[in-house]
Amino acid sequence: MGIKKHILVIPGDGIGPEVTTWGKAVLEKIGQEYGHEFTFDEGVMGHVAIEATGTSLPDDTLAKAKASDAILFGAVGHIKYDNDPSAKVRPEQGLLKIRKELGLYANLRPIMLFDELLNASSLKPEILKGTDILFFRELTGDVYFGEKNRTANFASDLMNYNRYEVERIARKAYEAARARTKRLCSVDKANVLETSRLWREVIQGIAPEYPDVETEHMFIDNAAMQLVKNPKKFDVVVTANLFGDILTDEASQIAGSMGMLASASVGDGTGFFEPIHGSAHDIAGQNKANPLASILSVALMYEIAFGLKEEAGRITSAVDKTLKAGYRTGDIADANIDKAKILGTAAMGQKVLEYL
Repeated sequence: MGIKKHILVIPGDGIGPEVTTWGKAVLEKIGQEYGHEFTFDEGVMGHVAIEATGTSLPDDTLAKAKASDAILFGAVGHIKYDNDPSAKVRPEQGLLKIRKELGLYANLRPIMLFDELLNASSLKPEILKGTDILFFRELTGDVYFGEKNRTANFASDLMNYNRYEVERIARKAYEAARARTKRLCSVDKANVLETSRLWREVIQGIAPEYPDVETEHMFIDNAAMQLVKNPKKFDVVVTANLFGDILTDEASQIAGSMGMLASASVGDGTGFFEPIHGSAHDIAGQNKANPLASILSVALMYEIAFGLKEEAGRITSAVDKTLKAGYRTGDIADANIDKAKILGTAAMGQKVLEYL
């Protein structure tokens, strides 16, 4: 029995429209095969929204988001804001606001390593092989949402957490760990930060509820080192917003490229599915972007938003078959790859559709 779902597509900025095109195509193709029915709407967010409406998240897009069953997102950002610290309206504000408005408090980032890309990473293959990490990054608290102050010679960002914010993501992470290898690593900076002391206290309080899960606490600086020294030591990692942002970008090098990593931002309602890469304006419109992270985000949507693991597995398998056949985009091509098999965005997306 097929499902009926309404999907909002927010292409966003830079390479966002190019990669979401292929995420949507895969979503539809596998849906048709299994008798699922999807309707679509589109919204603007980020730089394109600022140019059109003066705000990075227009009310119309937010209303469409709240009315959808899931959201497929591209990327936000533009270099003009990176070089202008005084800009009051910024593309990233829309991303933070939609997370807050939809209650998307847990960001899931699987670090999935395809064996075919062992040589695409800057790390040694023998260190990488067998790595399989699932990050839980808290998404609606921390320094990103705290009070901010700025004068000519002073700036401050308040880092804050409420107990309930830590409790709810901790339980999601423990449930995931229970379904995997029963290992959870909580990353903080409890030797320095009060927010981290609360974080660790909450984790320690919840751990006895999951006696079958081994709990480890690690400081962020050590975790950053261990992630490149011995990534196989991690299974489920749960951490705060700022630390999670940094660690998951670092972990992208395990997978060979940020263009390979999908993510899901979830709460208790509509889920938000996106590649973790940015808008990459330097290659936008040049048919160079890697669409695989967007396609893998659709696999996450099938599994997490709709509970359809078979369809999700089919998508991941199609990506694997594409890589096994030797096809690469520029960001994941090593020196041994046949140059004839280094594809642009559209050709790579089409290959995945063929292998579906």
